[in-house]
Amino acid sequence: MTMPSMNPKSMSASRISLAQLMQPENANVLGNVHGGWIMKLVDEAGALACMRHSQRRVVTVTVDSMTFRLPIRTSDLVILNAEVTFTGRTSMEAEVKVIAENPITGEHWETNTAYLVYVALDEDGKPTPVPSVFAETPEEEKKLAEARVRQARRLEEKT
Repeated sequence: MTMPSMNPKSMSASRISLAQLMQPENANVLGNVHGGWIMKLVDEAGALACMRHSQRRVVTVTVDSMTFRLPIRTSDLVILNAEVTFTGRTSMEAEVKVIAENPITGEHWETNTAYLVYVALDEDGKPTPVPSVFAETPEEEKKLAEARVRQARRLEEKT
């Protein structure tokens, strides 16, 4: 098996998008999509971005708070955009933005942003080092700086 490269990688190299049309089985009796369903999709998108970055299987370690600012209804298209915004030795933070879109009118709105941390695993299921991530634009530099603050807070909360 080829070993994953440990060369630093850009944020954009990890970027992924998932899109799914929300169906009645995803919603409550009011027609609003269950938050748990969106959380599942967020976790999948974040994991995929981290797998793309690390070229490894990953497990979810933590999810920072997730606030649903606007509802998502059945027949809305949900678009999840994810990318790695920070790396530790074996861990990665993924930013996942959730956008709902009316596929008929094209109207779209951001419903929430979530930050999740994953750990890369080797073939034996043990944590394994990941490549560092770097920013290519001023916007990505800002994301990286904000991610460092979030990670410092997470580490402080652990003690």
